[in-house]
This record gives sequence, structure tokens and C-alpha cells, in this order.
Amino acid sequence: MELKNYETVFILTPLLNEVQMQETVEKFRQVLKENSADIIHEENWGLRKLAYPIQKKSTGFYHLIEFKAPGTVVDQLELTYRRDEKVVRFLTTVLDKHAVAYNERRRNGEFKQAKKEEVKG
Repeated sequence: MELKNYETVFILTPLLNEVQMQETVEKFRQVLKENSADIIHEENWGLRKLAYPIQKKSTGFYHLIEFKAPGTVVDQLELTYRRDEKVVRFLTTVLDKHAVAYNERRRNGEFKQAKKEEVKG
């Protein structure tokens, strides 16, 4: 079975405390691990303002997980998102080779370095 690179971003309700948020994120991590996904990178973007109100909420906790897995994992992951009332929104995308290269460069801080050189120059 061919493995593909994916990136999933989900927004959790702002009504959670830190522990509840960590438990929810861990639940999604477990779904990925149980379905033989390899988690490459993870970022917690924290509490952010939403572009428009969703379920009468104007903020939410954003979290990103980049992983490599067979295509069947996405269905299982998104089903878990839909069943969890703490999830306000989610989006999972397949990454092509250019997106994978971009994410690697971003993680290595290449863009921050370029910005600093631009400011100095």
C-alpha cells in the first residue's frame, strides 16, 4: 500500500482548559498511530481569532499534524473529528512533493533566516 504525505489542521472549541485540549489532541494522535501513520511534525498554534464566527464562537485552539500514511487513515481520522463535539472545524490535505519540500524548509528555519538577511541587507 502506497504511503502519502498529509497535513491536517483542526480547531478546538475555546471553552477547553489546557488538560482537555491536550487529551483531545492525544486522542487524534492515537487514531493516527493505531492506523499505522507516521507522525512527521506537529505544531500547536494556540488560541487564534476565527475569520468568522462558528457555533457563536470567535476564537479556537488551532493544531496542525503532518503525517505519512495510507489513504484509508484519513477517513478514520475525519470520522473521529466529526464524532468529537470539541472540534469546531478540520481540514486534511494531501501534500505533493513541493509542499513536502516547503514544509521541510519551513521547519528548518530557512524562511526566518532569509528574512533576517533581507532586513540586514
